[in-house]
Amino acid sequence: MSNKITAAITAVGGFVPPDVITNADLEKLVETNDEWIFTRTGIKERRVYKEPGKGTMNMVMPAVRDVLAKSNTKPEEIDFIICATTTPDYVFPATANLIGAEIGATNAFGYDVQAACSGFLYALVTASQFIETGKCKKVLVVGADKMSSIINYHDRATCIIFGDGGGAMMLEPSTEGLGILDSKLRSDGIGAQYLIMEAGGSRNPASHATVDAHQHAVKQEGATVFKFAVTNMAEIAADVMANNQLTADDITWLVPHQANKRIIEATANRTGVPMERVMMNIEKYGNTTNGTIPLCLWEYEKKLKKGDNLILAAFGGGFTWGAVYLKWAYNS
Repeated sequence: MSNKITAAITAVGGFVPPDVITNADLEKLVETNDEWIFTRTGIKERRVYKEPGKGTMNMVMPAVRDVLAKSNTKPEEIDFIICATTTPDYVFPATANLIGAEIGATNAFGYDVQAACSGFLYALVTASQFIETGKCKKVLVVGADKMSSIINYHDRATCIIFGDGGGAMMLEPSTEGLGILDSKLRSDGIGAQYLIMEAGGSRNPASHATVDAHQHAVKQEGATVFKFAVTNMAEIAADVMANNQLTADDITWLVPHQANKRIIEATANRTGVPMERVMMNIEKYGNTTNGTIPLCLWEYEKKLKKGDNLILAAFGGGFTWGAVYLKWAYNS
């Protein structure tokens, strides 16, 4: 036991909607085929949330309720709710606030974090600071995106990649040396133009012209983003390992953002972690943006053991990227 307080994950939950879009479905919408998509991305299908009039908050609620149950947390015990999302229900109020109202977290403050696909790691690291300082005892961290709401299903470059889904976790104090032990986050706005939603903000507000030009959908220059992602996601994961004198043999699981199978393989190769110890579900869900890492942890939860060393790594629009080193805090 040590006196140092660290932020440990004490429960994790996930949710993906039931409706599936397969590569064959996309063949009917754009000039593509199953083999082309799978070879370049590793994706076979993705989920889409079709509930009319409902958004990211509604979609992720089963995961949030699961986390409350697993961690034996009453809503009024939550101190802070932080939600990483690129598809908030509204520009304001924050989706975190809507989640708090839905569960009755009457003593919590909350806000959203927007760092594209790296947002979940940004939120996790931000949340951990509140635990480490003693300011908060229970922090609900959510990562979720309804990407179908900002995808142009006639844009071959993006519609094949993204899916809907999300997860949640509870962070609580540990004095056993478990939880988040190190992190490194980076961003560089020089890449903004290559992965962007061009309209809907203050620079280019919504108008008939912006809607007609599909400027409220994700726009990506794939080759440039791929090059940046392969380099930066792999390097930052390796940096965090080096900072903590960790070799590939020390890592139980590498948990990479599920953007593209080739980026995942490059990160595994750079860190030396063999693919059988790399969490992956991109084939089933595609890129759920802020949902990918919590969904991986949720799906692999039963394989995780107390004390396991995990490296989480992500890359996203902005450009943003980061990595986290944590020790898993419980046996399922």
